[in-house]
Amino acid sequence: MTRRLGMWVSLVAAAALFSACGKQEGGQQAAAGSAPPALPVGVVTVQPGEVPLMAELPGRLEALRTAQVRARVAGILQKRLFTEGADVKAGQPLFQIDAATYQATVESAQATLARAEANLAQTTALVQRYEPLQAAKAISPQEFLNAQVSQRAAQADVAAAKAALQTARINLGYASVTAPISGRIGRALVTEGALVGQGEVTQLALIQQVHPLYVNFTQSATEVLKLRQALQAGALKKAGANAAEVRVVLDDGREYPLPGRLLFADLSVDSTSGQVSLRAELPNPQGLLLPGMYVRVRLEQAQVDGGVLLPQQAVTRGAQADTVLVVAQDGSVAPRPVKLGGARGNQWVVLGGLQAGEQVMVDGFQKFMMAGGKGPVKAVPWQAPPVSAGMGGGAGAEGVDSASAASAASAPAPAAPSPAAAASR
Repeated sequence: MTRRLGMWVSLVAAAALFSACGKQEGGQQAAAGSAPPALPVGVVTVQPGEVPLMAELPGRLEALRTAQVRARVAGILQKRLFTEGADVKAGQPLFQIDAATYQATVESAQATLARAEANLAQTTALVQRYEPLQAAKAISPQEFLNAQVSQRAAQADVAAAKAALQTARINLGYASVTAPISGRIGRALVTEGALVGQGEVTQLALIQQVHPLYVNFTQSATEVLKLRQALQAGALKKAGANAAEVRVVLDDGREYPLPGRLLFADLSVDSTSGQVSLRAELPNPQGLLLPGMYVRVRLEQAQVDGGVLLPQQAVTRGAQADTVLVVAQDGSVAPRPVKLGGARGNQWVVLGGLQAGEQVMVDGFQKFMMAGGKGPVKAVPWQAPPVSAGMGGGAGAEGVDSASAASAASAPAPAAPSPAAAASR
């Protein structure tokens, strides 16, 4: 009986000790839960400097030169002598029209010229024979005058025959249709066997010079006026040496690697749209760009002294104000209104509202809001994602959070202490 009572006392003591250990561990876990670890967020440090103010405007590409290939004489089209879509040189044969009738016309004109030249030779010989007779008064003055008139008429006939022969040769040359300019030719608009040039100048193909290209774009006259007023007031500085340089952004968001050159800005405003027309010249050595494509044109118009460049994802646009989240040294986060001055690529130009050295949150918004939108947070330098990586290529705070979460998820869970181990404690 005494032995059984002792066993019960031992079990009760072990249970009490296990309960005390459990309460101590629970208290430690509760204490740990009351102070969650700081969330890592990606930040950029504000560094004011001289920032170019860019205007991004819609534009359209246009061929530098365009030439319509047309049939200048009538006839049956016999051959097409080029590859559709290929580059051609000025003077290169493109089409061949049946030239049999024009060759016959040339030969007829040559015969007419020969007859006229023979008549001229005869009348010239007659004048030469009459000259000494006229001097000796052996013939009347009227006969000598008639011989001179016949000679001059023969000379006129020779000139007319030469002109007719030249015209016939020109028409014969038109039977071979050549390229008027160098460039890229499109598809053939007629097929072999078609009658062309009969009563009208038939268009056969189109040639466009695509290197370089024109970029035509417009800017609001109101924006131009605001820019000039800001420059006069001293709020902005004039653009530097690259003021006449333009950049083109394609439909997929990529920037064309070769810069363009601004040619002119129109002096008048379009009365129907209120826009000012501008034109730039863009090199296209590889032929990647095509006439008629719509692009975005980036044009440097002024420079901001003390401006700040921020990734667009760091700025929250609103109807009343544009704001960013500023991370303090103690890890607290506070919203801050800022003044934007336009976009430069995927960045905003900030004109005011931030001080040098301040840290602005760029990444980690989702987890920060899931945590209640309260600090503290841990500032991690944000790295811009590689261009080729797309949207998922960033290695910012979200990537840090994901790696930490994955490591915590993959780690084995701690085993619960056994009663024997608890009793031994």
